[in-house]
Amino acid sequence: MQDLRKKRKVTLTMWLLAIVVGGLLVWGTQHNAGLYQDPIMQVTSVQTEQTSQEEDDFHNVDRQTQQVLHGRILNGQYKGQRLTVTNTYSLSGAMDQHYHKGSQLFVNLHRHQAGQLTATVKDAKRDGPLVLMLWLVVGLLLLIMQFSGFMAFLSVAVNGVLFLMAIMLNGSTQGARVLWIFGSLAVVFATLTLWLVLGANRQMVITLATTLGGTALSIIVALLVFHFTHEKGMYYESMQYVTQLPRPLFLAETLLGSLGAVMDESTDIISSLFALKRERPELSAGQVFKSGRQIGSTIMGPLINVLFFIFVADTFPMAMLYLKNGNSWGYTFSMNMSMGVVQSLISGIGIVLAVPLASYLASRFMEKKVRV
Repeated sequence: MQDLRKKRKVTLTMWLLAIVVGGLLVWGTQHNAGLYQDPIMQVTSVQTEQTSQEEDDFHNVDRQTQQVLHGRILNGQYKGQRLTVTNTYSLSGAMDQHYHKGSQLFVNLHRHQAGQLTATVKDAKRDGPLVLMLWLVVGLLLLIMQFSGFMAFLSVAVNGVLFLMAIMLNGSTQGARVLWIFGSLAVVFATLTLWLVLGANRQMVITLATTLGGTALSIIVALLVFHFTHEKGMYYESMQYVTQLPRPLFLAETLLGSLGAVMDESTDIISSLFALKRERPELSAGQVFKSGRQIGSTIMGPLINVLFFIFVADTFPMAMLYLKNGNSWGYTFSMNMSMGVVQSLISGIGIVLAVPLASYLASRFMEKKVRV
């Protein structure tokens, strides 16, 4: 009873500490303007001016509102100086934003010959919400999952650093080796993540082999289909902001996406099979294989649907803009959805192939008696 009370006290202390640390971080982002080189203005009051209604050639109706923002500069040589800035925002909010009292904005300052200082709004300062979300994710991981949560967060942080280094290396090579760079990075991602989360053991090796095998098979199948169809229907020109050869970049992007989906499924299947073997050590290799296929068939459907929902969420806003501006369904699909559908199909192939692969490797290379 006394141990239970001590454990509850420690848990309550951790929750209070997490709340205090998060509050300090969020408060700090509201008072860190001195860390930025670009001028930042805090809005102290807002006046709403006239509102007008506009209609384009496709009968899309939108309302635009002009607001006058009064505020003061928070950093730089003009710190403390008060300014008045105009901003126009639309009801749709497609290309603009509605600002409120207390908003912090990046501005461009203009000094005129008469000595008057004016400004135009560049963008909103968004580090506050970003830090808040980061704190929530990390705090919940550490408080609920404890050491496992810490290792999961550590794997994400390390992978993020490696991804940034890969982008810098790709930039130095002008994109000539993008597929090799991110292909090697995929192996490092999988190895490092599984090692940190699962530890250096047999389960980690089997999961890693399944992840890399399933991902490689999905890419090989995709390349074979591309070869026999001569890549008809592949609209590489629809990829946004591409300044390099689009085909290798698309394959590298697909490789990383398929890796995440296959790793997720492989970890679930193999972890479940190891737990099943602990509970029922008398199971034969054939029974383990059959159990793995049953687990995979249960996971496979929801996981493929998750990929589809992510794809729809990513393309839906731009697709709606295309349709509302008079473009046909065929052109809208080609320019916004076709490449995403191909990536989802390739990831889906990897998910399907990972089920028998994970079941076979686990049934053949799992220890006869899994340690408790």
